[in-house]
Amino acid sequence: MEYIKSKDIYLLMRDILKLINPTLMEHGSRVAYIVYKMLREENRYEEFELADIVMVATMHDIGAYKTEQTRINDMLQYETRESMAHSIYGHLLFKYLSPVPELARVIMYHCRDYEKLQNVDYEYKDVAAYINIAEKIDIYSGTMGAQFDSRMFQKQAGTKLSATGLERFYQCDAKYGILEKLKSGEFKKELDEIAEYMIFSNEGKKVFLDMLIYCMGFFKESMVFDTVTTICICEELSSRLFLPEHEKEMIYYAALLHDLGMIGISRDVITAPRKLRPEEVKHVRTHVAITEEKLKGKMDSEVVSIALAHHERGDGSGYPQRLNEKKISLQQGVLQVADAVSALVNKRSYREAFPKQQVLQFLAEEVKRKRFKESIVRVLADSYDEIMVRVKEESARILKMYQVLNMQYQQVSVKYKI
Repeated sequence: MEYIKSKDIYLLMRDILKLINPTLMEHGSRVAYIVYKMLREENRYEEFELADIVMVATMHDIGAYKTEQTRINDMLQYETRESMAHSIYGHLLFKYLSPVPELARVIMYHCRDYEKLQNVDYEYKDVAAYINIAEKIDIYSGTMGAQFDSRMFQKQAGTKLSATGLERFYQCDAKYGILEKLKSGEFKKELDEIAEYMIFSNEGKKVFLDMLIYCMGFFKESMVFDTVTTICICEELSSRLFLPEHEKEMIYYAALLHDLGMIGISRDVITAPRKLRPEEVKHVRTHVAITEEKLKGKMDSEVVSIALAHHERGDGSGYPQRLNEKKISLQQGVLQVADAVSALVNKRSYREAFPKQQVLQFLAEEVKRKRFKESIVRVLADSYDEIMVRVKEESARILKMYQVLNMQYQQVSVKYKI
């Protein structure tokens, strides 16, 4: 069964990045629309190819979430400074963690002057050149307002910008009213429609979902390891409970996405090195509603119901619906236990990680209070060491990927003297 469609992974990624920084993501969407109209007019690509290009164009600045956190709210300042750092990091993310690694170099080259780019041997170099044009048009039109004239870029034709690309933009703007649609927001529906043509294999989806986990790390790095820990525990419990494959798959997706709403919570609150005040606790609890808003309509409804119940408890003391034991499914119960254990075994800003005996004691007490299902806790307690070995292995895999990305970023940075 398909629990999430290819287009919905893209839309979900876009929503998560928008939660982290709406300015940058909205800019990416406008750039993607400009590039889409230009390329479609040329009739060089099939719809499914255009869809992949739209995805990359939308996220062409994804590296900036890592390298430019202090500048990305001032788009003109961000655009006019050295851009190679975020281009490199974005290229590496798409090279290793996307279903379209062949398009990764588009991100690497999207800020390169055309006179340097035209001699590069790369199939999609014109796409990079068009993104460069679209990016400048969007940023300067937004900054200059009514005084903006797209013909101002004509003096850069053939040097900094592609002359062919500029002429294509002028034709398309005259024909389709691109700038007016960007201003009114009318372009958004058309841009979402092209996403219907995105087709990723199951393996491609899993790789893209790995990127989604890394994107959570742009907001708070510990979210990556918390999510990986929760997924591992869920997978191990599901296997030891002999759940059917389709239920294992549902729990996997729920574990992957259950906390994405935390990105919508104030960073100062979730990193506070102290006990939260009542109003802050109330604020944190809204992350479940944010998760529901982002998942509804994009993910299978059963998966969503599992994800949204991760803070429910069998005695009715949980949130947001205060479900009792009879209304909590086994799948929901697995995620509840896994999420709680993940929070205990991973270090926090205000405490160290819990050792094994403290974790097991906590779980035993929760069972006595009828907050967790006894059958699930018993399986976890019986296999605790083996499960934690798996958690350690997966955490090491994620850490290794971080190290590979950072090492290659540093190597290329030296080459380009960043």
